[in-house]
Amino acid sequence: MSTEALLAASGGGGGGGAASRRLSIDDALAEHAGELGRWQLRHFVLVSAAWALEALHTMVIIFADREPAMRCPAGDGRCGDRCAGAAAGWEWAQGSASSTVAEWGLVCGERYKVGLVQAIFFAGCMIGAGVFGHLSDSFLGRKGSLQVVCFLNALFGLLTALSPSYRVYVVLRLLTGFSTGSIGLCAFVLATEPIGPSRRGTAGMSSFYFFSGGIAALAGVAAMFQSSWRLLYVVTSLPSLVFVLAVMPFVSESPRWYLVRRRTDDAMRVLRDIAATNGRRIPDGVTLKLDDEGDDVTGGKQIEESPPAPSSSGSILDVFRSRTTRARLVLSVLINLLCSVVYYGLSLNVVNLKTNLYVSVAVNSIAEMPAYLLTALLLDHFGRKPLGIGTMLLSGVFCIAGSLIAGVGAMRVVRMVCGVVGIFGMAATYNLLFIYTAELFPTVVRNAALGCTSQASQMGAILAPMVVVLGERVPFAVFGVSGIIGGLLVFYLPETMNKPLYDTMAGLEEGEKTPLK
Repeated sequence: MSTEALLAASGGGGGGGAASRRLSIDDALAEHAGELGRWQLRHFVLVSAAWALEALHTMVIIFADREPAMRCPAGDGRCGDRCAGAAAGWEWAQGSASSTVAEWGLVCGERYKVGLVQAIFFAGCMIGAGVFGHLSDSFLGRKGSLQVVCFLNALFGLLTALSPSYRVYVVLRLLTGFSTGSIGLCAFVLATEPIGPSRRGTAGMSSFYFFSGGIAALAGVAAMFQSSWRLLYVVTSLPSLVFVLAVMPFVSESPRWYLVRRRTDDAMRVLRDIAATNGRRIPDGVTLKLDDEGDDVTGGKQIEESPPAPSSSGSILDVFRSRTTRARLVLSVLINLLCSVVYYGLSLNVVNLKTNLYVSVAVNSIAEMPAYLLTALLLDHFGRKPLGIGTMLLSGVFCIAGSLIAGVGAMRVVRMVCGVVGIFGMAATYNLLFIYTAELFPTVVRNAALGCTSQASQMGAILAPMVVVLGERVPFAVFGVSGIIGGLLVFYLPETMNKPLYDTMAGLEEGEKTPLK
């Protein structure tokens, strides 16, 4: 047998006489580079650490805007109206610098300003999720977008600590929200796109441990800086700067983003690095293709690269132009909105508990972790769709039950249990929706679609406090109905388990027409 024939039979060799194979990134990972090896694990941990940064910037308001205890120095009850504060003889137990409420007198008739700041922060998150969702799909990329938003978070967080007035504080929280709203989606996509299809779901669900861990760490840090809300903002903002300077240089851009931008050499370089670190090797004859391109071309010649296509990036408008992705986006937006209303609504009660605030927040964050574990274990056994339906209905049913129970005597404990089960189910759904939504859309518009659904989640976060103030039983009823409706809407989404992570709109359209083998 000739040398040329031997090379063709083995698929090896990089010269003009070698057979060439054009593979999608999923196939290249599964067959050659490894779906979840040492490279992906290191990359996943480094990128997912950004979730902890999002937790710090989002939840710091619980502690910075808390209402500290007041005391009457006279000690004989001669102090006047508490709402009058110092004018009536009252003083803050931990000093006026302990929180924004104490410094600017945001009590009684001014209390609404605390909720207003929270709403404005999430409004900023809505805007930022849309803007950076698009930028990370276009020229800025996943890594570039994550670097920018983390740097802006550090900048705005440090400036917030210098706020001279409530109005400046509101503006800076809006700007912080603008950069915070897309940290999670940028980190999630960047961390999961280099992982193979059979491991992507479990790995994606594991990223949310970093968010809960960030909240738990925040509770501990806040407990050490109870006397100064400004110092608290400093210590919760500096980690973002450290992340940009010390972590991001060791993070790689997504090979899928390189590929849809027609930077095939860069995508191949990343895949070869993945393979080398994982102790594997990609044959020299392998090249990459988008899922809307033709199959292998062999016959003794090295395949020619496709010319750069003009449509190497997409926008949310491209999602709406396709009937398939348009329906998916509308459903995903509604489901994320309903899920967020329930999740944040049930979580907000922690500030109303007559217990230690720092311990309550830490316990609440740790309590969500079993939901992540359960979802990760079941995700690849039951699929995204059944699990999404089941967890939303579980939460909805128990919330409805809670609305029917009077909060008196022993029944108060029963209603509390209903709320715990409700938030357990919705925490599982909330995190499942990230991996599910990411798999519903192709690479070229994935972050834009995630940005849109993230905006819907932020809207739910804005609405949640308005539901909470409706009383004791009405919020449970609203949360229950929202959970049930959300679960029913999931019925209309397709299953994505073990399906390819499509690169282009055309690839998705064609792939959906082909039945799974």
